[in-house]
Amino acid sequence: MSKPVLVAVDDDVDVLAAIARDLRGHYGRDYRIVRADSGSAALELLGALKEREEHVALILSDQRMPKMDGVAFLSEAMKLHPKSKRALLTAYADTQAAISAINDSKVDYYLLKPWDPPEEKLFPVLDDLLDGWRAHFRPGYGGVRVIGERWSAKCHRIRDFLARNQVPYQFLDVASSGHARALVSDLEVDPSRLPRVILPDGSRLDAPEPLEIAEHIGLETKARKRFYDLAIVGAGPAGLASAVYGGSEGLATVMIEREAPGGQAGTSSKIENYLGFPSGITGGELARRAVDQTKKFGVEILTPQEVTGLRVQGPYKSLTLSDGSEIACHALMLSMGVSWNLLPAEGADRLAGAGVFYGAAMTEAPQVKGQTMCIVGGGNSAGQAAMYFKDYADKVVMILRGSSLGAKMSHYLVKRIESATNIEVRLNTQIRECQGSERLEALELWNQGSGETERLATGHLFVFLGATPHTDWLDDQVACDERGFILTGADLDETHLRDWPLERAPFLLETSVPGIFASGDARHNSVKRVASAVGEGSVAVVFMHEFLAAR
Repeated sequence: MSKPVLVAVDDDVDVLAAIARDLRGHYGRDYRIVRADSGSAALELLGALKEREEHVALILSDQRMPKMDGVAFLSEAMKLHPKSKRALLTAYADTQAAISAINDSKVDYYLLKPWDPPEEKLFPVLDDLLDGWRAHFRPGYGGVRVIGERWSAKCHRIRDFLARNQVPYQFLDVASSGHARALVSDLEVDPSRLPRVILPDGSRLDAPEPLEIAEHIGLETKARKRFYDLAIVGAGPAGLASAVYGGSEGLATVMIEREAPGGQAGTSSKIENYLGFPSGITGGELARRAVDQTKKFGVEILTPQEVTGLRVQGPYKSLTLSDGSEIACHALMLSMGVSWNLLPAEGADRLAGAGVFYGAAMTEAPQVKGQTMCIVGGGNSAGQAAMYFKDYADKVVMILRGSSLGAKMSHYLVKRIESATNIEVRLNTQIRECQGSERLEALELWNQGSGETERLATGHLFVFLGATPHTDWLDDQVACDERGFILTGADLDETHLRDWPLERAPFLLETSVPGIFASGDARHNSVKRVASAVGEGSVAVVFMHEFLAAR
């Protein structure tokens, strides 16, 4: 396979030569560098690359070019190579145009000229963009293949697991792919044993659980040690932040995640209000970067692995895992996050994974092309999903029980949704029934104000309703509120602390058990934002050090 391509565009011949020289010197080993001296010439070049099925990793364009400026060119380039990263080279006077390009034309980044020295002002930015591109690059067959039925709940679960753990895979639908049917026949696969997963080494797994797949593709599922300074349950933003700070400060740290790093935030299609990312960042990309950081500091990540029990013995905490093994630690962080509540509509349970999906399930995006799809929920996650799917679906219908889109959603998202021509918002509306025999075919909607019902034909419903914390396994050993959210710090009263053995009061994020901390969405009265979860997860490590020092 040929090298992926980096494209440089500038109408100034000398500047173009300098860009190409710097790119070739730093990236020439892994990428092919091509250049064009105008927007029109670059579009012609990109068209030829598309015809030859070559992969374009990055397009770097100057802003001030005659006839077609950089923003206009990059907008057109996105249509030819939508998965490539796009960056704008601009003078200081044009920074407002660059910021507008980020917001309106989906440019990933802008850099100021001159970029000398490139080791400081150019390569770090491009390295970051290319890391993000490679994380989602699918170089064709050679990785994992999943053979199954498009509307199988188990098949969806496997595909979602692979995608969220950023494992490249190819899906072959036996209903629409002759190649898939031929494979099923040639390999003598019992249809009742689908989905079948074919691994890169040719070995096959029939209807496997995610844990079985993980063990075959190199994910860590078993701890290397029996005892750690810090154990973290949950790898959402809060848990990842604790892992980074714990690992960087020398604590032997293990993190245990039941599904995939990133938690609920990891399924967000685009987070635009997180500090330091003016063009926004997907939840999956944020999780990937955080995982890279944790591994840099020697943190172990066990996934998919679930904690099923807790035992406190004096200063030591022991966790029982789903495979029966145990891990002990001095300090414990509970950052399990939450799950979306089940949709209380007739037929929803039966069609889960067969048209009814919980969370963004971005693996389904190509399937909604040209169709009407629905989203139920009114928080930021629902809004981000609507903005993501609108680029695929013919129409996105948002269904809210409340009377206002802005009640729980950030202002910037409300404005984006209101300006989108193919997003329709249904207020004061509930879903009474999910209809369909083997897959979702329609929804029965009920308007709370008028009392009228309506049948809306759709094959895709994404649910973002409320949240339930993963705290059942704590068995009342740690104080929680009536809904199961973990109480910490000042939220603990004398009733919760009757067995508290220390003279000091619990630290800010400490639970009713000394040395056990909580952060993120599973904590009582937490702010449901990524930045808040990251802040809690990192600040808690400071208190953990105080706890460990006092021992």
